[in-house]
Amino acid sequence: MATLPINNTQNTASTEQEHDQSIVPLFQPYTLRGLTLRNRIAVAPMCQYSSTDGFASDWHLVHLGSFAVGGAAIVMTEATAVEARGRISPQDLGIYRDEHIEMLSRIASFIKSQGAIPAMQLAHAGRKASTFRPWSGSGEVKREDGGWETVGPSALRFSQNYPLPVELSQDEIAKVVQSFQTGARRALQAGFQILEIHAAHGYLIHEFLSPYSNHRTDEYGGSLQNRMRFLLEVTDAIRQVLPAELPLLARISASDWIEGGLTIEESIEISRALHEHGVDLIDVSSGGNVEKARIPVGPGYQVPFAEAIRREAHVPTGAVGLITEPRQANQILEQQQADLIFLAREFLRDPHFPLRAARELSQDIAWPKQYERAKL
Repeated sequence: MATLPINNTQNTASTEQEHDQSIVPLFQPYTLRGLTLRNRIAVAPMCQYSSTDGFASDWHLVHLGSFAVGGAAIVMTEATAVEARGRISPQDLGIYRDEHIEMLSRIASFIKSQGAIPAMQLAHAGRKASTFRPWSGSGEVKREDGGWETVGPSALRFSQNYPLPVELSQDEIAKVVQSFQTGARRALQAGFQILEIHAAHGYLIHEFLSPYSNHRTDEYGGSLQNRMRFLLEVTDAIRQVLPAELPLLARISASDWIEGGLTIEESIEISRALHEHGVDLIDVSSGGNVEKARIPVGPGYQVPFAEAIRREAHVPTGAVGLITEPRQANQILEQQQADLIFLAREFLRDPHFPLRAARELSQDIAWPKQYERAKL
């Protein structure tokens, strides 16, 4: 099988193994700034709705730790709120208090001890905050039940049973930007080596990006340049505190899947701007901002977006979305549609997916010493 060429000077795989034709693309190393990933498989953020006041617990240690043991190159936390009001549910993970650092540090340390790179997705839920976790109900959690006032670019509900957000003033936008920067500082203190900005799935930054949810008439609304202003301010604030050798990622929804919403053409422009502002890879998802959008879900249905952004914006991308089979994942890389593969539900089904993938693709990779008896 052919190796996967990389078209970015800051993102090149280790040369010795890159030119080893026996190593398939899925298991070739990949370098992001000063970090070299052991393969191209990353754990996508997956909300666990299992925190109290934002604190991580033993659940998060075992949940995330199992993926590191299983051979993933990047293990990323779920959407981690930079403000208490930025949580999706009252049970969301947070990085808005110094006290959150201690347990998160334990988790990051374990991930690193297993040869993986710990990553954190920094997030703010915006108008989709203060809602029930999936198994406890749906829609808005009222204040008397532990909910809170939500915010957004405009005073528009996500749906009828979601909270009505308060429109953020420009001064309040600046405070949220500062919250992202403070969250980044805490994440670094906890030992996380990759940070990802959550700008997808209908949460606060995506709400600003999409004309469907952003009806502002000031410098944060209207044109694409104005709608992406908040995202770029967050990016600059995080890049300012992130050491030069550590990568910054951004997850975007490449399309709102509805007329009048965010388009792939706009997302290419957004990705190009993000790269110019110091983002090293775009984690490409879609949807989440429009309740009635009809999304043609199927195997690899979002991969064409990652391919288009990679080709047109000249920035490395990660592909995500119903990627479930090793050969499918490898083919995406082999065909140069993306640079990394992000898996979510498949990791829930099989935390050791990379070990299984290596066997199916005839790759001899290292196993944890404790598990080597099962390798053959």
